Amino acid sequence: MAPVGGTAVQDRVALAEIELCGELIIAASAVTEDRLSADRIDEVLRLAEALPEGPDDEG
Repeated sequence: MAPVGGTAVQDRVALAEIELCGELIIAASAVTEDRLSADRIDEVLRLAEALPEGPDDEG
């Protein structure tokens, strides 16, 4: 039996996290330095886009 309520939200969040991890892996494989800079990580994760705009923000 499938769990009741909330699984669609959890699945959407899990898929978004997997996508971001993949983006970080791709970015890390492309650098010539040992590590990604903090600025590059923020850029890859689209940090500015992820900041909530208010209580009505759904994504």
